[in-house]
Amino acid sequence: MKKEIVSEKLVNIAFSKTECGVDFYLNTGRNTEINGVLTENKVFKTDFFEFFFFRKANGYLLLNFRKIKLQDGMILLLSPHQQQEWHVDEKTLDYDFLIFREDFMRTFIADKYFVYRLLYYYQTDTPPYLYASPEEFAEYTHLLDKIKQELQHPVADTYHLIVSVLYYLLVIINRAYASAYHLPVEVSKNNYAFQFKDLLERNICTLQRVQEYADMLHISRVTLNTAVMTQFGVSATHLLKQRLLEELKNELLFHDCSVNELADRFNFSDASHLMRFFKQQTGKTFKQYLVDYRNGIYE
Repeated sequence: MKKEIVSEKLVNIAFSKTECGVDFYLNTGRNTEINGVLTENKVFKTDFFEFFFFRKANGYLLLNFRKIKLQDGMILLLSPHQQQEWHVDEKTLDYDFLIFREDFMRTFIADKYFVYRLLYYYQTDTPPYLYASPEEFAEYTHLLDKIKQELQHPVADTYHLIVSVLYYLLVIINRAYASAYHLPVEVSKNNYAFQFKDLLERNICTLQRVQEYADMLHISRVTLNTAVMTQFGVSATHLLKQRLLEELKNELLFHDCSVNELADRFNFSDASHLMRFFKQQTGKTFKQYLVDYRNGIYE
């Protein structure tokens, strides 16, 4: 029996300081404090980062168009504005959570490209999770406990201490992620690669040529490609195509767009050009991809 996609209302969830009971755009705690929140809405997006440190896990998560099987010892790293659909028994889960908005750190961290230095931020080639050893897991949760203590008993310098601990936590997770997926962690000589990633997020629907981004940065295409290869281990063209493909899949699956509408939205010269690009990247036509998704084949 074929599984049909049921049209569900997508709920957009914004970070609420009032509901979290804290004065910052950040919170952490145990799952017992938020039981039911993962399955309260069938399909939803948030405007904040969500990290889950699973001691005990079950079921799976549909993240955009990918199916992620949840397992014990997994650290799940979710970026903002990704469509989530949780298929779990929340009563049997055991995890710590960390949620925060990007702007929580901006006052303290002058580097506006910091989140783009995190290799798990909007990653398309590697999955948004890793597995932690018992020692690593203990270190992560110890740092979360420090943050929680400050949230519960704030003093004059609480904000600065929390940001310092959060910064450290994000960096050591980034190192572990890079090691797990054999990604480069080179010290950057410039910000070109991170600026490119930032520009991709804001312009992917209209600009699909690396040269256009190089022009925006006032550098050569060769310079941009070298910077991207050094920082992310892939070419600028690969990064652009994968980000474009991610956006195309989301529009195709969740916004009921025709191929002609997609071609217009993504600035392709015609629908045949778009279909050729999609087939080259996925090995499937739009129709095949939709049929597979409806039959529970997720990628």
